[in-house]
This record gives sequence, C-alpha cells and structure tokens, in this order.
Amino acid sequence: DGCGHTVLGPESGTLASINYPQTSPNSTVCEWEIRVKPGQRVQLKFGDFDIDDSDSCHSSYLRVHNGIGPTRTEIGKYCGFGFQMDDLIISKSNEVTVQFMSGTHTSGRGFLAAYSTTDKSDLITCLDNASHFSEPEFNKYCPAGCVIPFADISGTIPHGYRDSSSLCMAGVHAGVVSNTLGGQINVVISKGIPYYEGSLANNVTSKVGPLSTSLFTFKTSGCYGTLGMESGVIPDSQITASSILEWSDQTGQVNIWKPENARLKRVGPPWAAFISDERQWLQIDLNKEKRITGIITTGSTLAEYYYYVSAYRILYSDDTQKWTVYREPGMDKDKVFQGNTELYQEVRNNFIPPIIARFFRINPLKWHQKIAMKVELLGCQFSIGRAPKITMPPPPQNKNDDRNDDRNDDFSDDFIHSVKTSLQTDKTTFTPEIKNTTVTPSVTKDVALAAVLVPVLVMVFTTLILILVCAWHWRNRKKKTEGTYDLPYWDRAGWWKGMKQFLPTKSAEHEETPVRYSSSEISHLRPREVPTMLQTESAEYAQPLVGGIVGTLHQRSTFKPEEGKEASYADLDPYNSPIQEVYHAYAEPLPITGPEYATPIIMDMSSHPSTPLGVPSISTFKAAGNQAPPLVGTYNKLLSRTDSTSSAQALYDTPKGQPGPGATEELVYQVPQSVAHSTGSKDE
Repeated sequence: DGCGHTVLGPESGTLASINYPQTSPNSTVCEWEIRVKPGQRVQLKFGDFDIDDSDSCHSSYLRVHNGIGPTRTEIGKYCGFGFQMDDLIISKSNEVTVQFMSGTHTSGRGFLAAYSTTDKSDLITCLDNASHFSEPEFNKYCPAGCVIPFADISGTIPHGYRDSSSLCMAGVHAGVVSNTLGGQINVVISKGIPYYEGSLANNVTSKVGPLSTSLFTFKTSGCYGTLGMESGVIPDSQITASSILEWSDQTGQVNIWKPENARLKRVGPPWAAFISDERQWLQIDLNKEKRITGIITTGSTLAEYYYYVSAYRILYSDDTQKWTVYREPGMDKDKVFQGNTELYQEVRNNFIPPIIARFFRINPLKWHQKIAMKVELLGCQFSIGRAPKITMPPPPQNKNDDRNDDRNDDFSDDFIHSVKTSLQTDKTTFTPEIKNTTVTPSVTKDVALAAVLVPVLVMVFTTLILILVCAWHWRNRKKKTEGTYDLPYWDRAGWWKGMKQFLPTKSAEHEETPVRYSSSEISHLRPREVPTMLQTESAEYAQPLVGGIVGTLHQRSTFKPEEGKEASYADLDPYNSPIQEVYHAYAEPLPITGPEYATPIIMDMSSHPSTPLGVPSISTFKAAGNQAPPLVGTYNKLLSRTDSTSSAQALYDTPKGQPGPGATEELVYQVPQSVAHSTGSKDE
C-alpha cells in the first residue's frame, strides 16, 4: 500500500512513493518489478529523495536489487533527508526490483525516480525543467509516465513553454513524446515572452503563465500541418457520417447539421448525430494515404446548444472495408482519447507513432447532451520514396537442371518478397523532413543566400546614390567657383554678414562717411534698392560697392566680387539707360598715367562756394561711356529714399559754405560725375 504514481513502460518508466510530494504515511511498503528486453540493462535515476534516516535506514529505506524473485541480489540500500544521488544505479541484468519501506516517522516526502535501458545515456526525470540546463539547445530522454498531477506547465505550441515547466510533461503536451512510451526530446531555449497561453492537449492541461526570462520549444522531424478540413481542401463529398441531426425550430425553419459542417473554426452549426450512442462516427476521406499526426476537436461552438464529445476512439482504413482501431505500441487495449470539457475550447491529441491511412473515422464514446463536434486533422503528405532497383542474379548455366530452375524461381520470389517487405517497413517508419510548428523553422540555403545578398545589394545601391549626390554637389560648387562673378551676388545675406565686421556702426552724432557712386550704377538702381546710407571708413584703396549699389563691374574696380545673384536685380529697369559696355569680371589695373590706386578726393566744403545744380562734381569711379547718362529721375528717387531714412542724411554733397543737415564739423562728400544736383541748407 506504499505505491504512488507508477508507469512501467517497455523501455522506460516512472515510479514514486505514495502521497509524493507530501509526507508518506507510516508503516507502508511497495515493491516494483522492472523488466526490459533481454540483453538490455536497467539504469535508475532519482529526481527527488527524502526518506527519514533517524534509525540509520532500519525501518525507512529504499532498496534496489538485481533480478526478480528469490534469486535477486542487493545493489544498495538508501535513506536520508534531501539525499542527493546524482549517479545512476545500473543493474547487471534486464530485471530490477525496487523496494520502498516506510516505518514510523514525522517527515519525509519519499522519492520519485525514473528508469530506462542503459542505451539512453541522457535520461532525465519528470521533475527536470529547462532552468536546470544552461545550453541553448540540448537532447534528453524523457521516461514514460511524466504526466504527473503534482507538476505544472505553462504555454503551448508553437509559442513555447515557460522555463519553469517540466520538460517531459511539456513534451507530452506538445505531442513530441508519448506518456506511455517516453522518448527523445530536442529542446531549444530562447527569450521569454510576457504571457503564456493555456490549453488542453494529450490529456495534459497547460496553465496560463506570467512573464519569464526564457522559454523552450521542441525540435522534431514530424509534420503538424493541417490537412484541409478548415481550409476546404477536403471537399464536402469526402466528409460523411453515420447519421445527421435534423429538426425544425419554433419558427418552422429546418435545421440540418450535416457532416460538412464539422470544419474547425467554420462559423455556424457543427456536425451532430441524429442518435447519440457509441455506434456513431464521422468519416473523412483524405483522397490518398496521408501521414496523420494529430487531431483537434471542439464542441458545437453555439452557446444555445451546449453539445460536445468528451471521449472518442480513432479508426483508420485504406479501403473502408477493414478498419483498425488505434492502439499505442505494446498495448493490448484500444486507446481512448480525451475530448472536450466544454463547447468552445480546442483540444488536441497526437498520434505517436503517426497513422498512415486514407480513411479516418472518429467514434464518440462519451458526450454531453448530444454528439456534436468540429474537427481538423494534422499531418502531412506521405510518400515511400523511390523503390530500389531489383537486380536478379544470373540463372545457372545448366539448362537441363530443372531443380536449379525451380530453385531460381523460388529465390526470385523470396527476393521480391523481401524487397516488398522492406518497402512496407519503410512505409511505416519513414519520416519526411517537414517543418515542425513547435520551433523556429530551419533556414534553407536559398533563404540564407537571399539573407546575405539583399543587405549587400542595398548597401551597394545606397553607396552609388551617395556617390552620385556628392558628385553632383561638387560639380555645382565647382561651376560656381570657376564661373563669371556677378555683382548681384554681393547682396547675399551671408556676404553681408561677413562684411559687417569691417563696417563701423553709426555713432551718436550720425557721422557721415564718403559714399561713392558710378553714373552707370545709379542708372540701374530702383529707389527701393538704394540703402539709406553706406557707412565705411576711408581706405587707402577703392572699397567694394556694397548694399545693392552696384549693378555692373567697372574697369577701375580693384576687387573681386562675391558669387551669387538675387532675383531682385533681374527686374527690368523702368528708366532708360544707355547701352553698357562689357567689362571683365575682375577689376582691371588702373592706367599707367594715373595713380596706382583710387584715392578719395577730400574737399574743404567749408570755404568752397556754393555750387549750382547741374555743375559736375568729381567722382573717383569711371562712368560707363564718355558721357554721363541723365540721372534726373533717379536722382529725385534717391533723394526721396534718403529723406525717409532714420538718419535723414543726404547722399549728395552740400554746396560749400552751407552747412549740411546734422553736420557739426567739416565733412567730405563725393558725387557722381556730370550729375546735376541741388542741396538745401539747414541751420542746426
């Protein structure tokens, strides 16, 4: 009466003491007899060991024996609280006896152990989870019987399982190993997710789980794609049933729940049997042999009709004449699959090993109210590959020996039968390389090549575009640098900001400085383009014309203008002006007869007689042509512009002897050549 959870499979299994992981009761005993195939040996691994050792293993202990029965020999006797037994216990034969004895004690959980044949070198127990291993990918062998009530898992496929979940129990839930057989698992560790869904699959309930640092999935060579119920690949004519539920509702409308309604996730009613008994079935014709690895079922999915199937059997056939009930290997009973527990939830069951068949039947055994369901089959295409070429041995040379002919015929029949048997064996064991939905699919060579070429091509095109943009930008700058300089470019804001540092600011007395004009320049100016006053210091050399005064470059300039051109200077001059001469873009040297540099003319205006309007003054710049253009209109507009300025200072000189506006000391003025002017006198 001391036996707890126990599953003894043909190659592996799990055993635990009664009430584990709670305290085991006093005065109990249990004995397990383990047998594997002859020629194999048994290895035993403890997942947890906690047995009272207060009396030195006298009344409470665990004893392991080689063999079974009276001839068995003891391998070891063990006890202790929290006893760590990392080493495997290996038998000398294919039979082992495990004996648990519980005496009087107050604490102690007992034990949980797993066993397998010795060829499973990577055996783990049902208590191991992903956090016990540091490798990003590893292979382990799960024993049979890891669906235990005291272990929890969180998650589902294909999203993955929380790292705190039992590896082997999650493997059963995912359908990669069988609870009655155990098997090999290939685990892949990856980054965790914030939320883990719960589901019911293979009689294992996965719970909803919170955020974790890591998760794990499984890599297999199986196939888990849908076979066409939901998508409609399987036509309605290939879905049949033993009976169909048909009735009229209160409005008189006839409702028929036909077999073709049994498509998973299809909106509307399901298939339902007219009579609810164990002889009903739903049949699906796959049109040819398929490898069927699982099934997903739901109930009616209609809230007003709370119908679902809670348990069923699976039958399969190649011709609908002879049907085979699905059984797990080594079992002599039909396997009963757990169905739904309510009408909405999808429940998955996997077939290990998979079913190879064309016709597939579901036989409900238990249901709620009525037999009603929707289904989807999981699997993939099945092919046995190319048959080997049959090469017959040469017949004997003696044609008269009939015995040899008979032997040759017998040998041929045996050889062909052997090949057929081999092909049939391959048919049931061949596993096509199909992508598994429980893990990240492997990348093919084409995908890997594309993953490399696409970034390289993007980088190449990006580089070419950058080179073209840079070349275009450099070419434009080069053209601007090497092209003819136009004076209108002087008015650029950048040039003006750079020149401000060379110009003095206005003093409190509004001191005037000489301003120089060219007759041809004035003729091309609009009133809005004439600044109020251009302040500059008297220089030893001719200063550049700034502030929008100059329209063209003259021969006697000694500086090179800036680049750029503003659209305002492109406006047409509303006044007539003579044809201008074409001058060089750069300043030409002064004539040899004259001074080397243009020198400002300083006139003593205090003792100079008044000059009537129309008398020409002296200019330091050469006019465009031999005669100066008329500037009456321009002159009037210039005066009107200067009168509106804040400084109220005139741009032309005042007759000698008459004080200019705001002048407190001797001033110097220069006016354009051959320009008639008039000034007025003001007393301060």
